[in-house]
Amino acid sequence: MINVAQQWNRCLDVIKANLPAEQFDVWFAPIVAVDFDQENDRVTLKVPSQFFVEQIEGRYIHVLSLALKRVFGENVKLTYKYNVVGSDDASAVEQTEDNSSSKLKQDLKIRKPRVANPFERDESLEDIDPQLNPRYTFENYCSSTSNKLAVSIGQAIAENPEEKTFNPLFVFGETGVGKTHLLQAIGIKLKENFPRMRVLYVSSRVFESQYTTAMLQKKINDFINFYLSIDVLLLDDIQFFAGKPGTQNTFFHIFNHLHQHQRQLVMSCDCRPSDLDGMEPRLISRFKWGMTVELEKPDYQLRRQFLAMKAAQDGLNINSEVLDYIATNVTDSVRELEGVMVSLLAHATMLNQEITIDLVRNVIGNTVKVNQRQMTFELIAETVADYYNMSTDLIYGKSRKREISDARQLVMYLAKKEAQMSSTSIGAKLDRTHATVLHACIQIEQRMSIEKDFSREVAAITASLTQ
Repeated sequence: MINVAQQWNRCLDVIKANLPAEQFDVWFAPIVAVDFDQENDRVTLKVPSQFFVEQIEGRYIHVLSLALKRVFGENVKLTYKYNVVGSDDASAVEQTEDNSSSKLKQDLKIRKPRVANPFERDESLEDIDPQLNPRYTFENYCSSTSNKLAVSIGQAIAENPEEKTFNPLFVFGETGVGKTHLLQAIGIKLKENFPRMRVLYVSSRVFESQYTTAMLQKKINDFINFYLSIDVLLLDDIQFFAGKPGTQNTFFHIFNHLHQHQRQLVMSCDCRPSDLDGMEPRLISRFKWGMTVELEKPDYQLRRQFLAMKAAQDGLNINSEVLDYIATNVTDSVRELEGVMVSLLAHATMLNQEITIDLVRNVIGNTVKVNQRQMTFELIAETVADYYNMSTDLIYGKSRKREISDARQLVMYLAKKEAQMSSTSIGAKLDRTHATVLHACIQIEQRMSIEKDFSREVAAITASLTQ
């Protein structure tokens, strides 16, 4: 019977000879071989977390394959095993080269990117590489009030692509709010539900590069014909088309053809269509044909949910107090939250440090500006109620008395301005409509412009909130 530990030590000798010592110590020294199935030629490696799998598959798979084949034979297969939650063995999952764990519900193996080639004509219209990252699924997409509408529409498109109510879908929002993830999640779900559908995710920069190459090689017809064959086109960061009239003109014709033939278009941008500069009016008008939806900055609920999910995926045992602290102080984007979690993972796995508030404070201090005070709707309501010496319950109530109604409108205005909440989110807090919130904000701005005493009151309350 083969001693798997001894065989793995031989593999480590091969790996050590082909890697710098510091890389070997970080990525291979913690790995343990736990089983070798001789009948199926499959070796199982126990790694600290999913993060290790991604790093090994993405950076060191060649040297690992070399070692395994040299020691276990040319037909060796590989399985990774790791705990989803910290050291809890009951949460262990296995991931193989050819079959990921059903618990993960995603293919975690890192693939080398290969841009779909529009110059290779395929008359039979066989499937193409959709350019989708298998990690960007709806299952991994945290949802809250700040993005619920966009997510719901994306899921509707993926579940029923024949229904073209939201065609085109134009998603806009600031950097790091999840636009790329949403586009890719739509594509992944479509491919799961309709495997033969020709789905393509492409960034505007790649599209522009392909267009330029087509022009230089005088293959613009091949370029256009390729895109005309797509069933669902997911175009990311369309704002980069600005100032490029040739690309815009070509995309205009592609857009028209796809839309007229009931093909789905989903586009993302960093601003709403009406705010796009350097874009042809005829394109902007077409962007407005379907559904335009905003992905807002992540609210506290979404940030907290995302952090808990990442901690579980990375096998990090982080207590609620620490997660609350991160969610309170890192507020601008999901991308910043992810960066903080990657840093914490490095401290935990490489330096064997316990994740405490002090460690988190240092990590955040090196990456983002810490908010001294979390600006929440509840804080604003309490501050306004205290200033006017009334109960907070009156703010949330139905009373139409002038002084209470004025205070309620001011809460809506400050929630919009200081907490960056959407009108829909504010309305949900007070059981009011979106239109009521908009009206309240306009009323407050008008009063501030003509009532100096009221303007000073608003300034005093705002100062109290931001101290």
